[in-house]
Amino acid sequence: MRLSARVDYALRAAAELSVAGDRPVTAVQLAEAQQIPPKFLENILGQLRRSGLVRSQRGPEGGYWLARPAGDIKLADIIRAIDGPLLGVRGERPEHVGYQGPARSLQEVWIALRASERGILETVSLQHIAEGRLPDAVQKLTEDPAAWESPSFL
Repeated sequence: MRLSARVDYALRAAAELSVAGDRPVTAVQLAEAQQIPPKFLENILGQLRRSGLVRSQRGPEGGYWLARPAGDIKLADIIRAIDGPLLGVRGERPEHVGYQGPARSLQEVWIALRASERGILETVSLQHIAEGRLPDAVQKLTEDPAAWESPSFL
């Protein structure tokens, strides 16, 4: 899985908003806190607002805040708001692609991969991230030393 810079920035900004509570936080404050380019962040916050994940208010007392409690916003919600579906194959959902002959099972691999991603991204909320307390099943995956290693290709 490859996450775009936009998704990375959106997740980091949303984590900042999750600890701010109902207090509006400006885009500049978010950008400084997470070292995100401010103009880039403004566009991302607009996408999150249009998707109903954040609210905004203009003016001197304005800023952004989460539209729902942090525990109700899953990482998958943010990823979908910024980049669309979790897994696509050539721009299609995996259930809409088909293969012939010996490659036929690839569709099932893509379906399984999407299910695996969902198992994590639809379980972890912004509250988990902000509190540094991941769900047990996710935490257990990080305890495997092999999870931290990059595969070496010759």
